[in-house]
Amino acid sequence: MARRRLGFWRRFAVALVKPVLTVWTRRTWRGAEHLAREGGIIIVPNHISHADPLVSAHFIHDAGRWPQYLGKASVFRVPVIGWILHRCKQIPVERGTMDAARSLDKLVAAVREGGAVVIYPEGTTTREPELWPMKGKTGAARLALATGAPVIPLAMWGPEKIFDPRTNRLSLRPRIPVTVVAGPPIDLSRWAGATPTRAILEEMTDTIMLRVRDLVAEIRGGTPPPLWERPARSRVEPRQQDGVA
Repeated sequence: MARRRLGFWRRFAVALVKPVLTVWTRRTWRGAEHLAREGGIIIVPNHISHADPLVSAHFIHDAGRWPQYLGKASVFRVPVIGWILHRCKQIPVERGTMDAARSLDKLVAAVREGGAVVIYPEGTTTREPELWPMKGKTGAARLALATGAPVIPLAMWGPEKIFDPRTNRLSLRPRIPVTVVAGPPIDLSRWAGATPTRAILEEMTDTIMLRVRDLVAEIRGGTPPPLWERPARSRVEPRQQDGVA
């Protein structure tokens, strides 16, 4: 969405958050040209920290798009905050209820209206001990099949220095280095028009996660592990999911 059409509340959010991030982080942005300026797109980032949405939103806004994230529906019912979130075009999602299936309909509508929808394929912050991407959930694949919109991989490294989920430690020091790289749309053409069976969705999800993982490896170096959850963090209480399963 062009910045001239942001409206008061989205401009207010930018004015509130962006100056803080400009001081808090030292940014390396690459691949912004892959985020088409118009039309619906699905952005699939890796998830390493609770600071991810701030950093990725900064990148996406600088690329000329307005990011639309999923949020717990209960937050949207909080006075004032919920009203602002609605005004800022964020997407409420019901989890753990009979209404959860409606979440996909909301996402499809947002994409078809030309939105830049951000969905974390992992569903939560990674439980890999070294913060590599883990096996994804099928929400992004379902959305891609339902809309045919381009799926843009987004790799981040550095937000874990702002807030490390392994230690729950927050750093307030300025100019923390963060890197965000967007890749070209993932080729999912072989599944165009396919019936969304469990097998098809898992194949698509693995393709998406492997591309995201490879982008992360380009940023941080090293050899990533397979896309599966390691038992080392299995004792951690399950986290509230940030995406659609």
